[in-house]
Amino acid sequence: MLHLLAMALQIPKPALFAAALLAGLSYWAASHILSAGTVMAAWKGAGVGLLALWALMSAPTTAGRWIALVLAFGALGDVLLETSGLTVGAVAFLIGHILAAALYWTRRRSAREGTTVAILLVIGVPGVAYAVSGSAGVLLYATGLGAMAATAWISRFSRGLVGAGAVLFAASDLLIFARMGPLAGSVVPTLLVWPLYLAGQAMIAVGVVTAEQRSEDLHDRI
Repeated sequence: MLHLLAMALQIPKPALFAAALLAGLSYWAASHILSAGTVMAAWKGAGVGLLALWALMSAPTTAGRWIALVLAFGALGDVLLETSGLTVGAVAFLIGHILAAALYWTRRRSAREGTTVAILLVIGVPGVAYAVSGSAGVLLYATGLGAMAATAWISRFSRGLVGAGAVLFAASDLLIFARMGPLAGSVVPTLLVWPLYLAGQAMIAVGVVTAEQRSEDLHDRI
């Protein structure tokens, strides 16, 4: 494992980002063909796991390391969903949501613009999740998910990347919960859950890293 990590650290950052997207997209294609197992679980975690490594290498700042940790918990959740079940995987994701919400809250905008959308997210995400699933456990998880999306929306990070990425993440999870109710047996979650999730995580990573790189550039010029 350490050998693989050392090799990954030597990969140029653009190539590492491309590898993350390739791993994520190829997993989505393979998941419709291959059976679940250890290889598929590792493949599933590789996309966001490589995004975490890319973020850490590209923005070695407090926020950069913070979002890398958030992404790492996402990758862990991806693997645990396949190996240990929904509840254990959800706990890893929930920890990531709490860490992300804390980061976004400490980087929130001074103006109140966007507050209405944030309120809709923090109330609407858990509300819809419970409505379609009827599960108290889902409600608990979705409360953290809604807080993550809401704080991302009012953070100083790019709303078009981090805010929108968090919304895509939330939409992906809501489709998962909808499988328990109105979309049971529907092909829609199968087709959209993973692309929305992967796109959301990639947008969040790029948004935070880009903001941190700009901040470092500005600091160097002063």
